[in-house]
Amino acid sequence: MGGDFSGHIGTSSGAYDDVHGDFNFGDKNGGGASLLECAKAFDLVIANSCFPKKEEHLVTFQSTVTKTQIDYLLLRRCDRGLCMDCKVIPSENLTMQQGLLVMDLAITRTRKKKVVSGLPRIRWGALTKDKAEELGRSYWLWRPGGVVGMRVACGL
Repeated sequence: MGGDFSGHIGTSSGAYDDVHGDFNFGDKNGGGASLLECAKAFDLVIANSCFPKKEEHLVTFQSTVTKTQIDYLLLRRCDRGLCMDCKVIPSENLTMQQGLLVMDLAITRTRKKKVVSGLPRIRWGALTKDKAEELGRSYWLWRPGGVVGMRVACGL
């Protein structure tokens, strides 16, 4: 989840160690305290504060008067290990004053094995002529016209 929350969460975590990563910019205000409370209530982590960065990679809003960090990306605490980096790209401005906030995630796709239950698996690489004849005798009886029948030993 991400957005312009218009709050400052400050540089120190205080009572929010599980939500705040101690790497941030600016002083805490009421909006930032509300954001920290919300993140704690919903078991989220503020990804912006988890990585040490230079000031230019922390500032999300910059004007001639001030530099602040008001845009935040949040993710579930259980997914904290997926987040590899979170920073502002200062050269890519969406508007005159907002910086582009990006988060790098390392998501791996696990391949599921195709499981066919109940059917015996034939290992064709180790199949010899003798084993092929034995397999034909114990499971199926083949003829040029198609399947003739199945032996009673198969259980069907």
